[in-house]
Amino acid sequence: MFSRRLSMMELTPINNIGNKSSVRMIQHELWPLGEIDPKNSKFPCCVVWTPLPVVSWLAPFIGHVGICTEDGAILDFAGSNFVNVDNFAFGSVARYLQLDREQCCFPPNLAGHTCKHGYKHAEYGTAITWDDALQSSIRHIEHKSYNLFTCNSHTFVANCLNRLCYRGSVDWNMIHIAALILFKGQWVDGLSVLRSCLPFVGVMCLGIFMVGWPFLIGTSSFSLLLIGWYYLATYCFKNMLEC
Repeated sequence: MFSRRLSMMELTPINNIGNKSSVRMIQHELWPLGEIDPKNSKFPCCVVWTPLPVVSWLAPFIGHVGICTEDGAILDFAGSNFVNVDNFAFGSVARYLQLDREQCCFPPNLAGHTCKHGYKHAEYGTAITWDDALQSSIRHIEHKSYNLFTCNSHTFVANCLNRLCYRGSVDWNMIHIAALILFKGQWVDGLSVLRSCLPFVGVMCLGIFMVGWPFLIGTSSFSLLLIGWYYLATYCFKNMLEC
């Protein structure tokens, strides 16, 4: 008796509205993170770095990295078939960089990607949360053999960022991770700076005093060889870094 035109909202099934809301919440609603707490080794959603014994004394730009869960626990690939959980290998964190979860892609399904790499991202294994992506990377890396030159802590972190499609990219590699920490990482405190740089300075001074300038030339050559190897292995011999 009372005829009227129904609006689009009235014609839309309630279930569809609920589904759309759920997808929106999954993609955009993120739990608030806790504070960064170096004293208790809690670095929520951070990439963390610490120097390596001996290697960092000769090449201070090389170190060991890890990535942290949303509650701040550190995950790092420290040995064959083994990922440390909340027990950072080689000492406490010296540098860190907190990443923005808003720059990750958390698709609830293949059609729900917010990034431009839908199918390529799916090949890495997509996840709907930060911690879910990290757990997938752990399951993947636990079947790999650790090697400082080909399959190391940097490649593990790169794998995590590729699964997150961080900053819209699935091309993260060990060089990107090293550059991220080197140019954007923050020092935890002054003691961390000394712990990371003082051994290098001491070795350089002792080497020059005992051997002379050839020692400096030798260590410089060692650093250049390492940089050259990582560059070639990353961009020219990619099959060697598939871990």
